[in-house]
Amino acid sequence: MENLFDNGDNIDNIEIENSIKGSYLDYSMSVIIGRALPDARDGLKPVHRRILYSMSELNLSSRAPYKKSARIVGDTIGKYHPHGDNAVYDALVRMAQPFSMQHPLIDGQGNFGSIDGDNAAAMRYTEARMTTLSEELLRDIDKDTVDFVPNYDDSLSEPDVLPSRIPNLLLNGSSGIAVGMATNIPPHNLGELIDALLYLIKEPECEIESLMQFVKGPDFPTAGVIFGKKGIKDAYTTGRGRVKIRAKTHIESVKNKEIIVIDELPYQVNKAKLIENIASLVRDKQLDGISEVRDESDREGIRVVIELKRDAMSEIVLNHLYKSTTMEMTFGIILLAILNKEPKIFNLKELLDVFLSHRKTVIIRRTIFELEKAKARAHILEGLKIALDNIDEVIKVIRASKDSAEAKEALVSNFALSEVQAAAILDMKLHRLTGLERDKIEAELAELKKEIERLSAILKSEELLNKLIEAELIEIKDKFAIDRRTEIVDDYDEIDIEDLIPNEPMVVTITHRGYIKRVPLKQYEKQNRGGKGKTALTTYEDDFIENFFVSNTHDTLMFVTNFGQLYWLKVYKIPEGSRTAKGKAVVNLIQLQPDEKIKAIIPTTDFDESKSLAFFTKNGIVKRTKLSEFKNIRSVGVRAITLDENDELVDAKIVFEEDKNLFVVTKKGMCIRFLKEDAREIGRTARGVTAIRFKEAGDEVVGAAIIKSDEEEILTVSEKGIGKRTTASEYREQKRGGKGVIAMKLTPKTKDIVGVVLVDEDKDLMALTSSGKMIRVDMQTIRKAGRNTSGVIVVRVEGDDVVSSIARCPKEQEIEDGELELEDGR
Repeated sequence: MENLFDNGDNIDNIEIENSIKGSYLDYSMSVIIGRALPDARDGLKPVHRRILYSMSELNLSSRAPYKKSARIVGDTIGKYHPHGDNAVYDALVRMAQPFSMQHPLIDGQGNFGSIDGDNAAAMRYTEARMTTLSEELLRDIDKDTVDFVPNYDDSLSEPDVLPSRIPNLLLNGSSGIAVGMATNIPPHNLGELIDALLYLIKEPECEIESLMQFVKGPDFPTAGVIFGKKGIKDAYTTGRGRVKIRAKTHIESVKNKEIIVIDELPYQVNKAKLIENIASLVRDKQLDGISEVRDESDREGIRVVIELKRDAMSEIVLNHLYKSTTMEMTFGIILLAILNKEPKIFNLKELLDVFLSHRKTVIIRRTIFELEKAKARAHILEGLKIALDNIDEVIKVIRASKDSAEAKEALVSNFALSEVQAAAILDMKLHRLTGLERDKIEAELAELKKEIERLSAILKSEELLNKLIEAELIEIKDKFAIDRRTEIVDDYDEIDIEDLIPNEPMVVTITHRGYIKRVPLKQYEKQNRGGKGKTALTTYEDDFIENFFVSNTHDTLMFVTNFGQLYWLKVYKIPEGSRTAKGKAVVNLIQLQPDEKIKAIIPTTDFDESKSLAFFTKNGIVKRTKLSEFKNIRSVGVRAITLDENDELVDAKIVFEEDKNLFVVTKKGMCIRFLKEDAREIGRTARGVTAIRFKEAGDEVVGAAIIKSDEEEILTVSEKGIGKRTTASEYREQKRGGKGVIAMKLTPKTKDIVGVVLVDEDKDLMALTSSGKMIRVDMQTIRKAGRNTSGVIVVRVEGDDVVSSIARCPKEQEIEDGELELEDGR
C-alpha cells in the first residue's frame, strides 16, 4: 500500500469541473437519444419501439389472442428496456388509448383509463395485442430492412428503427421533455399526410405552402376546434408555433332557458377536472349565469351539459368559460425529433422528406434481400434442371461414389455445378424425377427469372422506386384513412361576429340601479290612442327606468365610470328578455373594478369623426375627444381621461357638430357656459383643461349638459327638492376657466344643488331621495324662473331626507304604448 502511488506515471490529473461536465453531457445525450425524444423516421421513442418489437416476437398480431400486459411488460424489460415496469406499462397504456392516439398502436382489453383521468387497471388484469396499423410499422422487419443493434447486455439484438409504412411521427404525434430541449408534435390526419407525401414525390422541390393545401393542420383524436391558421403556418415553416383549441359546443333550448352542450374537448383535457373547475368557478361566483353542470357522456361520445339561468346569455357565458377554463387552451407545437443520433427541429417538408427517404432505404434493402433470395433459389433450380436433363449420368456418378462428400465433388466437377447446387441434387427426393415435377421446376424457374428482372429494375430506376412507394402509401390510405375530426376555422379575432347577427331594431331599457335588457321592437305592436298598452319592465321597488330607447343590434353602448374608464357593449350582447323581465345587472356584462361606478351610458350608431365625447370631472376639469378614438373596442375597456388625485368623473356627454355650448354646474350653485371650441379636442388619455374655478372651498361639479341653442331650457334641482326651469339664454357665454355665474340662489331651505338636466316636455323627471323614495314629476308642471332665483318645490321631501340624484325618464304612458325614439346620447 505504501508504494501504491510511488509511480506518478499511472496518475491522471483531472479537473473536477471537466469531469462533471463530461458526465452530465453523457447523461444528457443518453436521455435525449435513448429515452425522451422520438426518431424522425418511425416516430417512436425507444420504449414504444421495444414494446412493439417484443409484442412482435411474442406473435401478438391483430389476429392473435390477447396476452396479459404483465407478460408484455416483463418481456420488454427483461430483453430490451432495463427500466421501471410502471414506465413501460404507462407507455403501453397510452398506445392503447383512443383519446391519446389518433390511431392506437395497441388493441387493449380491459380498463386502459379514460378521458376523465381514471388510471388504467394494474397490468396483471389487462390484456393487449397489436392493432392492424401497428403491424404496418413492423412489416418487412425480417427482410434486413433496418439495422439491428445489441441490447443492453449484448445477449440479443433489437431494431435501431422500425421499417414503418406509415408516417407515424406526424400521425400520432409525440411529446417529451429531454435535457435542455422538449418536443411537442400534435397528431395529424392520415389521409392528409399521405396526400402530401404523394404530392412531394411528384414535386420534390415544392414549397411548404403547397404541402399545406393537403395537410390543413393538426387533427386531434378528441376533435375540438382550432382557431386561427397563423400558428399552424408558423409551426410548419419554422418548426415552432402555437394553436388555440376550443371545445366544440352547441346551444339547446329547454323550458324557456338555454343549455350549453359540450360535444368535443381540446386535446389532453381532463373532462372530470374541467367539470369540477366550472362548478368551483360558479360556487365562488366567478362565473355568473350557470345554474347546473352535469356529465351526460356515454359510449356514444362526450356530452357535458351546462344549464343556464333564465336571464343568462349563452354567448357571454361561453366566452367566460373559454377564458376561465380549459375549454380553450393553447397547444405549443415543437417539431423536434432525432435524426442520425442528433436532435433537430424540422419543418413540415423536412419531416415528410425524412419519412420518404426512410421508406426508400427500407424498400431498397428489402428489394436487395428479396433479389438475393430469388437468385439463390433460381441458382438451386438451375442445378436441379441440369440434374434432370442428365439424370442417368447423375445417378451413375452418385452410385459410383463412396460417400456424399465424394458424390458432391464428382457432381461439381462433372456437370460444372456449384457446391450449393450439388448439395440440393443430393437432397432431392426420387419423386422429383417425375415429368410433372420437372414441369414445376421449370415453371418456378421462369417465374423467378421474371421476379429477378423486376427487382433488378427497381434497384436501377428511381421512377419505379417512387411508384412502389406511391402504391404502398395509397394502400395504407385506402385501408386506414378516416375523416378529419378537428375543425379548423379562421381566428375569432379576425371574424366579426356582427356578420352572423341580423341587424334588427331593439328596445333597450336601462334602470337607475343598472339593470339592462333588450326586447325586439316587434313585440311592441302599434296601438290606437287610448289603448291599454303593455308593461315594458318589472322593476324593484326602489328602481325606475332611466333610459329607454330604440337601437339596432349592431349599435354600441358606451359606459363611462367614475374612474375615467370607458367600456363598450354591443347591443346584441345585452341579454334579450321578455317585456316584463327585470333585465340583467350591467356589472355582469362589463368588467368593472371594485368601487367603480357607471356615471354615463351613451348609445351611438357609429364613431363618426364629426362627433366627440365630453368628459366632466368633480374638480371642474373638462375634456373633449373625438368619438372615433374610441372605436377600437376592447373587452377590458380603455382609459377615457387621466384623472388627478382625489378627482373622479361626474358625467360624460356626446357632442354633435351642431351643438354650441358646454354647460357645467357646481354643488354650491355656480355654473358656467362656454363654447364647445374652448375645450378643443385632445387625445384619449389626456387630462383635460379647467372648465370652472370654484369660488368657495368644498365646491364640486355635480352635473353638465350640452346646449344646442339659446331656446333650450335647463332644469336645476337642489337637495331639498327646490327646482326651476331656466332658458339657456339667461346663462351668458363666458370664457372657459372662469368662476362662472349663479345658477341657483341657494338658501338653507334649498341646500346644495344635486344636478341638472335639459328640459324635454315629452319626458318626466325622476328624483331619488336618500331614504330610497322615488318621485316622478311631469316636467311640464315645473314653473320657469330666472337664473338668480331659488325656484319652486319640485320634489317634496320631509325631515332629514334629501334628493340624492335626478334623471330624465320616459313618461309611463310612453313606455306602455311603445312610442319610442332613438336616443342621441344627450
